Formats: sequence, structure tokens, C-alpha cells
Amino acid sequence: MSVSVERNGNEATLKINLPVEDVAKAFDKAVAKINKQVTIPGFRKGKAPRRVLELHVGKDAIKEEAFEIVANEQYRKVLEDNKLVPVSDPEIKDSKFEEGEPLDLTLAITLRPEPELGQYKDLDVQKEEKEITEADVDKAVEELQNRAAKMVEAPEGKKLEKGDLATIDFAGTIDGEPFAGGEGKGYPLEVGSNSFIPGFEDQLVGLGKGDSTDVNVTFPEDYFSKELAGKAAVFKVNVQDVKVKEVPEVNDELIAKNSDSKTVAEFREKTLDRMKKAEADRAQSEYERKLIEKAVENAKFEVPEVMVEQRANQMIDELAMNLESHKMSLPMYLSYLGKDVKTYRDEQKPVALANIKTDLVLDAIALAEGLKISDAEVQNELAQLAAAHGATVKQVEKIVKENGSLALLVANIVRRKAARLVIDSAKNAPKKEEAAAEETAAAEEK
Repeated sequence: MSVSVERNGNEATLKINLPVEDVAKAFDKAVAKINKQVTIPGFRKGKAPRRVLELHVGKDAIKEEAFEIVANEQYRKVLEDNKLVPVSDPEIKDSKFEEGEPLDLTLAITLRPEPELGQYKDLDVQKEEKEITEADVDKAVEELQNRAAKMVEAPEGKKLEKGDLATIDFAGTIDGEPFAGGEGKGYPLEVGSNSFIPGFEDQLVGLGKGDSTDVNVTFPEDYFSKELAGKAAVFKVNVQDVKVKEVPEVNDELIAKNSDSKTVAEFREKTLDRMKKAEADRAQSEYERKLIEKAVENAKFEVPEVMVEQRANQMIDELAMNLESHKMSLPMYLSYLGKDVKTYRDEQKPVALANIKTDLVLDAIALAEGLKISDAEVQNELAQLAAAHGATVKQVEKIVKENGSLALLVANIVRRKAARLVIDSAKNAPKKEEAAAEETAAAEEK
């Protein structure tokens, strides 16, 4: 047997030549396999002579089976011997296969990229953390006020302003013709909430109870209903009623009733602490994301389109499963968005590409650094999954092994270790002593 592998980037051509003896063995295997699968009158299963079998199933069927056997065997062997990782099914470019003659087979495959790593240690990325001030706390207090506010009847003659609640009747037309979904009666609308078409609510300002007007608007080009997108419409609107927001005074009673604090001072203190922690967490998360992104940018490689397609399809499958768990179908969801599957898949491709690049670079870093994981780390991961889904570790382990996702679970652990290496080796990373102190403080807070 002779094999040659020609690589051009992520594409590879495999040329396989097999001697007559090996071709003969493949035909023998094919005859034995088919013999066990068919029933021929007068013969026990698997015992019919080849001549009889050929008359029953045809010579071409035996030849096709023999080719499949020898091609699959040799393909797997070439991949193993040359440590090749394909991301696509092989494509037969050329083949010469006849009984009594050598096999000549040429296959084309797309290979998993092997990133050429750039700098991934000692990366210089600045953490950008926003300062939380008393003004931010003031906004939180104001939001609490608004949540506790009540809508009450407006004084006689009150004209609509932003923030007021109008009960309206409306009937829309396009080119003088009504359209589906364009009519409503007794509809409550907070003016200024931007819940209607852009420009609609602005034209209600200044109207009072009992007033009517024509509202002229244009549906956005990206409106979820393709039939209405970009169309100019006229809505005849009648204001049935006007209510105004009654905002309560900020005092200890209000705070105690609408929060986990008993006083205004306590609420402000807790809110300031929470906002500072949330901002610190956000800034740290963004900082770490930028570090990994930098390591990916520094690497050199190209991702085959087939990998992007596969990942985008996987993302759609995962979305469909998630929607089903919430009693919604993918077609229904896409219809709501005004998109078809192809459009949505194309929109996911940039995200899919970024995720693939990150995974490949982290895998390459793990390989370069010789990162390993222990059985204890795998068990810890399984324990976390079990806790999250209200199951036992044994149950999760069984599911993971049965659906073949153990390798993915292990890969994710290794990638997290590689990511942690990038983060901990950055120029602005806290020293080990500082990191330990921070972990201790975080544990005490819990």
C-alpha cells in the first residue's frame, strides 16, 4: 500500500494505492457481509456460494459493498497514521476499483485548522471600570419611585405629556385600506414609552380626553412584518381617557415596602455597594474577554466555511431545543422576528466564527502548555452540572457518556484552564498574593 497526503492550507488531498491482494480481501469481506444479510432459498444464511449470491443481489452490489469497506478502512487508517482531523466528509475526486486490479483512490477533505500562536502571555489590556457615584444611586431611587408610582385620573382639561397614560382607540390604513393588526380599542399607552411605531406617541402630546387626531407614521424598514416594513400609514386616534403618574415621596416607609432595606440611608448604602460590585464584575468580565480576544487576534489561521456552517446550524438547533422547553417552536419565533431560517443562520455566522476561533486558539494554547485535567476536575464539573439541573452526579455522568458529550465536557475544562493562563499572565493581572486576598474577601462576603 502507498499513501500520499498533499496539504494546501486547510485542504488536503489523499492518494491511496492498494495492491490486488488487499482488494481481494475487501471483496471477500463484502461477500461474507451480504451473505449474512440476505435469505436465499435452499441455503442457510451466510452459506450461499458466491456465484449464487451474485445471481441474487447482483455483482454491482458486491462491488459497491467491497468499495465501501476498503475505502472506509483505508481512510480511517490514513487519518490515524497522519494525525489528520477532518471537519468534513471526504469527497471522492477519482477512483479506480475493479476486482483483480489495484485500487487507486483520490479523496479531498477539509482539515481542522492548526493556529500558529502569537503572543498570548504578558498581554497588555487595560481594565475600564466606571466610577459609581451618588448620582447613580439617585437614579436607582428614582427608578424605585417610578415602580411604586400609581396612575390616577388626570385633572379636568389635562393635556397629554410624556409619562402620562392615554387610553386610546386607533384604526390604521395604508393607501386608504385597513390592514391586519392596525386597529385597537381601549388600548393603554404610556406616552413616551416608545412602544408604538417611531413618531406615533409624539403626535399624541397636547391632546386631551375626548380629542381625536390623524397620526402619520412610516413603519421602519426592519419592521418584523415584511408586509408593513417601510410603508407609510395613517392612524385615526381617539383619546378615551388620560391618567397621570402619581410618584410617591421618598421616605423610610416607601423604602421598607419596596426593597430589602428599612430606611432610605440603608437603601442608598446597599445600592451603592451592589452597583460597585456589579460594575467591578462587569469590568472584570470585559477585561478578560478582551484578553482572550487579543490572544485570538495574535494567532494566524483561517477557519473553513464548512466549520462556520456547522457551528451556525448547531446554534440554531440549540435555540430550537431551548424554545421547545418554553413551549415555543423555532418557526413561530422566527416569524415573530420576521426572518426565515437562512437569514437567521447567516446572522449567526459572525458569532459562530468568533466562537470557533476562540476554541481553536485555546486548544492550541492548552497543547503548547501541556495542560492536563484530572479525574477530580471532571468529577467537579459533573457535580456542578448535577447541582444546576437538580440531578445526581451518577445521572449526569450516565447522560454525558450515552450522548457522547464527555469529550466536549473535557475540552471545555481544558479551554477554561487555557483562558485562565492567558488572564493570569497578563501585565495587569493581580499578583498571587493579591488574588488570594480577593478570593478570601469574596468568600467572606458569601
